[in-house]
Amino acid sequence: MSTVPAAEDRGAARVPVRGLTVLYDAECTLCTHLRDWLGRQSQLVPLTLVPAASDEARARFPGLDHSTTLDEVTVVGDSGQVYRSAAAWIVVLWALREHRPLAHRLSTPAGARLARGAVLAAARWRGAQWGGKVYRREDGWTYDPGLGWIYDPPGCAGDTCATR
Repeated sequence: MSTVPAAEDRGAARVPVRGLTVLYDAECTLCTHLRDWLGRQSQLVPLTLVPAASDEARARFPGLDHSTTLDEVTVVGDSGQVYRSAAAWIVVLWALREHRPLAHRLSTPAGARLARGAVLAAARWRGAQWGGKVYRREDGWTYDPGLGWIYDPPGCAGDTCATR
C-alpha cells in the first residue's frame, strides 16, 4: 500500500496543527447538535465553531468556496489545511481527548470506509428531514420548532420578484 501524496503536499509532517475551525450549517438541527456536542468535549487541539457561509467564515477564509461548506463538512487548520467530508470528521475526532484513538482507527483504509459511510448516512438523514431540500433564510425560509419550516418570500425590488 502506498502513502497518500496529499499529506506530503500540505506538509502535514512539518506543519503542526494547533487549532481547527469547524464550519457547520447553523440552520441544520443535526449540525447544531454536533456543534453543541463538540463544545462539551475535552479538546487536545482547540476547535473554533463558525457557521458556514457566514460573514465571519467569509472574512476568515476568503479563498474558500463557501457554498460548498454548506453541503459538505469542512474543517480548516490554522496553517490553511482544508479537510472535507470524512477527513474533516476524522481530524475533528483527532482533536478531541477521548476520541483521538478512534480517529487513528478511522484513518486506516478500512476505517476510512467506515467514516465515509457515516458521513453519507448523516447526509442522507439530513436530506430526508427536509424532503431532500435545503431551506435557507436568505431564500425566505424560517424554522419554528412548533410549526416546522415557514416560507415568507423575499420582497421584490423594482419589477423583479424571486417568486415570478
